[in-house]
Amino acid sequence: MSTRFPIKPKILITGANGLLGHKLVAQLVSKGDFEVIATGRGPSRLLRGGFQYQTMDIENPSDVQEVLSRLKPEVIIHGAAMTHVDECELNQEACYRANVLATKYLVEAAEGIGSHFIFVSTDFIFSGEDGNNPYLEDASPDPVNYYGRTKLEGEQLVMNSKLKWAIARTVLVYGIAEGLSRSNIILWVKSSLEAGKEIQVVDDQLRTPTLAEDLAAGCILIAEKEATGVFNISGSELLTPYQMAIETADYFGLDKTLIKKTDSTKFKQPAKRPMKTGFVIEKARKLLGYEPKTFRTGIGILAKQIILARS
Repeated sequence: MSTRFPIKPKILITGANGLLGHKLVAQLVSKGDFEVIATGRGPSRLLRGGFQYQTMDIENPSDVQEVLSRLKPEVIIHGAAMTHVDECELNQEACYRANVLATKYLVEAAEGIGSHFIFVSTDFIFSGEDGNNPYLEDASPDPVNYYGRTKLEGEQLVMNSKLKWAIARTVLVYGIAEGLSRSNIILWVKSSLEAGKEIQVVDDQLRTPTLAEDLAAGCILIAEKEATGVFNISGSELLTPYQMAIETADYFGLDKTLIKKTDSTKFKQPAKRPMKTGFVIEKARKLLGYEPKTFRTGIGILAKQIILARS
């Protein structure tokens, strides 16, 4: 931590009630290097202590201005977003408010207090069709869906601001947290195969799946090192969803013959998906000391968390 910060700088998290928010707050509290301010639109759904919770509607500019000017956080990690890709395609106004306008309000309020602003972004700003995957940080964006367009617009707001900024781009985040019901590929494959269901899984898309704990750790490294610029913060293994499903079945000792290989043309979804993304993470490794878990290790971490959630 540099001398620019007070002894215990304040770090404010948006979207604290979501999956990434849960992991950020947990890791920051256990490290103890920051005074942690968790924010969300409604009451706190976080089950631990050691932080301050502040209600803040990031789509309300006066609310954002009031909270940030009163609390004056040295660091802001903006993780809140509307991330359900098909919902974004079908409800574009809501998506624009959540992903673009909210970012604009936060950036403007943060400029007034000089915060280090860390924006969480996505591989969906890329087309996945240009043969450049896995992508480097300086690749040219070309989103193929509305969600990707709004996240790219959010990035541009941050880059064009007067702030000291960083962007943490990630890919296919998976994980579980107390009180959150959101599924992921591992939980879906596990529950389907345990129920004896045959599942169709695509083998023509590529991603570098990211454990939620790793994304949180990467964002915290950016904050601790006061790093600026764009960082790819994802897993390191380039896998198809079919390969992820097979690895999940292997880990839990489930029947792999129930997993049927298919391709994206068989699925009708409101939003188009980029075919092949995934990230090169060498910059984050070198400059931040970031090292993600393997996908198999990630499955093991989830397996333990599932058992703990039931106990």
